[in-house]
Amino acid sequence: MPFPEVPDGTASSRIAPGYWDIWGSYHVTHPETRETILRSLGQATDDEAESKVFRAWSRLTPPTLVVGENTREFPLSMPTGRTGSPITVRIRWESGGDETYTFEFAGLPAGEIVELRGQRFEKRWAPLPSRMPLGYHELHVADGTLASVTRLIVGPERAYLPAGLAAGERAAGVAVSLYGLRSRRNWGCGDLSDLERIVDWVAEDLGGACIALNPLHAIHNRQPFNTSPYLPNSVLYRNPIYLDVERLEDFRSSPAAQALFAEPGTRSAIAALRSSEFVEYEGVYALKLRFLRLCFETFLERRRSGLARAEDFEEYCRREGEFLDRYATYCALDEWIHSQNPHVWVWPDWPEEYRNPDSKATRRFADAHQEEILLHKYAQWQLDRQLGLVQHYALEKGLSIGLYHDLALATDRCGSDQWAYPEHFVAGCSVGAPPDGFSPKGQNWGFPPPNAEHYHAEGYRLFTEIVRHNCRHGGALRIDHVMRFFRLFWIPDGMEAADGTYVRDYPEDLLRILALESVRNQFMIVGEDLGTVEPEFRETLARFGILSYRLLYFERRPDGEFRQPPEYPRQALVSSTTHDLATLAGFWLNCDIEARHSAGLLGGEDAYRAQLADRAADKQKILDALFTAGLLPPWFPRKAAGVPELTGELHNAIIGFLAQTPSMLLLLNQEDLTKETEQQNLPGSTHQYPNWRRKMKFTVEELRYSGLAQDFAAMFRNWLVRTARTRRIAERPLAAEQSRDRDGALAPSGGTH
Repeated sequence: MPFPEVPDGTASSRIAPGYWDIWGSYHVTHPETRETILRSLGQATDDEAESKVFRAWSRLTPPTLVVGENTREFPLSMPTGRTGSPITVRIRWESGGDETYTFEFAGLPAGEIVELRGQRFEKRWAPLPSRMPLGYHELHVADGTLASVTRLIVGPERAYLPAGLAAGERAAGVAVSLYGLRSRRNWGCGDLSDLERIVDWVAEDLGGACIALNPLHAIHNRQPFNTSPYLPNSVLYRNPIYLDVERLEDFRSSPAAQALFAEPGTRSAIAALRSSEFVEYEGVYALKLRFLRLCFETFLERRRSGLARAEDFEEYCRREGEFLDRYATYCALDEWIHSQNPHVWVWPDWPEEYRNPDSKATRRFADAHQEEILLHKYAQWQLDRQLGLVQHYALEKGLSIGLYHDLALATDRCGSDQWAYPEHFVAGCSVGAPPDGFSPKGQNWGFPPPNAEHYHAEGYRLFTEIVRHNCRHGGALRIDHVMRFFRLFWIPDGMEAADGTYVRDYPEDLLRILALESVRNQFMIVGEDLGTVEPEFRETLARFGILSYRLLYFERRPDGEFRQPPEYPRQALVSSTTHDLATLAGFWLNCDIEARHSAGLLGGEDAYRAQLADRAADKQKILDALFTAGLLPPWFPRKAAGVPELTGELHNAIIGFLAQTPSMLLLLNQEDLTKETEQQNLPGSTHQYPNWRRKMKFTVEELRYSGLAQDFAAMFRNWLVRTARTRRIAERPLAAEQSRDRDGALAPSGGTH
């Protein structure tokens, strides 16, 4: 067709008639499932559906048009009998200025004709200018009495790619869980100063191009249910737990903060949080928030006397506008209501008058608690400043990409985004996944689907802001579950996951906007396309220049054997595993299977034994693939049963296997570099497993002077050099004799061997 698919107001065509599972069986969508989904979208009856179609055809143009820079036409709908007057088009360009032209409707190429409510409408294809700048523009169309205004978004054909990668080079990096970083100076959770130390390590010891991070989204920091970075409070703002409080100018200028920091009780609390086995989110956040309040008080005092930095803060708040207003108001309300009633933890349980961000009660609260709201804006401002400094430092140190951010699929149904923007979500259904080998009963992820029609109607403004907020201060953005742009698996409330079905979105719109922001802000895009992926999905992603996400565990030939390195795609990121899967060392020891068995997630002994048998077969296949690739010495055991753990030779061979692929970007999880056995998250568990709380084996200081850590680094660096995935770096010994601590003093050599 001459133009990307445009919503016509109906939902029924978006609901899949059925789907194929991974075993090749077709599941027909149950009528009750279909009816429930239509009801949740407000189109359960014929009248409701017909009304939406009529409104869509009654507009001259849709509310939003997303086009490519080479698109030359747009759809124009007119009631028959009104085709005599000239059509005037005026385009107001984003950068200023406009362009006006006219034409006759009758002379346009014909499209569809429909009859609705006794009235006939005709759609034709109207011309666009031969040259259009990328951006967000306004399209005004009128015929004398009828008029419409459309948000016209012009996007590129492909996303941004760094020049080196576009020219055929390859690169590599390390993925870290920021919360899990250990150091001699943090407060029990990795922070942005720790991340700077990781920049030094990646730049000087590895020669890498990027550091991939877990989503830094704001979460409620409540254990065990509100610590997942993939089910956040907000995808627009970040978690203050990552702030280095001691680095704030207002910390150093605050007598109250300095006095509290010097108290033995405070020092003891920090030491206990730092030495705890797992990240104690509630304790760390409570302590940092206590100091943030004192820092903020100092900032306010100095702001009143003309502090220069206050202008920067005011500009940040103006730039963020309503998005920051709503987020900060939610945070202040959440704390205030919980302090009034400690049994109220989530906004759906708030007094009804506060459940609407635009209610009179909410506005009265905001007027009466301006400083408390300003505190949360201050925290986000400081986070933005510190994160920006880290990205600047990474680029200065030679990391060509720098920070690689991660955008979660969804937000917590009890989080601030769903309080602030309820119209963007569909009630009555949840998102999940159909049954597969990993979850035979399917998965219900517990959050509502996005309202695609509303996103389209309001010009994708919220979607655009989400992308902008998450690409800021980074050179790459990973899109969790990128298939969301094509379809999501909807499960009506009260039904089993297996009773759900797929509902389509508008991928051309979403991907083109993503590409536009990518080009404007110069960040590359990686789409996490694991799971059930239709071939045309990957073809579309590739067309837009989005890197595929390829894992060793999943890259198989049709016969089940593992692919060899040359069989991996070029336009892809290759890695060993993810946070939801076994680490390399854990895979070889069956740690993930044992953890799921202990948590009661496997469904019985038969399933447990079956998974152990499958794992034994997979280990043998990996071993066979490594021998075929010539990466193991001749004396190494040929049978996986003779290799009970991830030995040094096996570890080296797997890293080499990944490095030899033609894929543009190699990303190695920190846990896989340092042979850690436990994964960060055990899907399906809550209290049964310390999800999102594991700390890394080495401190950031030990990475630089521990002999064992340096051995791991040297092994990885050697593969990057051999496969031309690294820039030139100065040679340094396997174990550094000394390293600089945070204040510039020299620390003695040593570490864990």
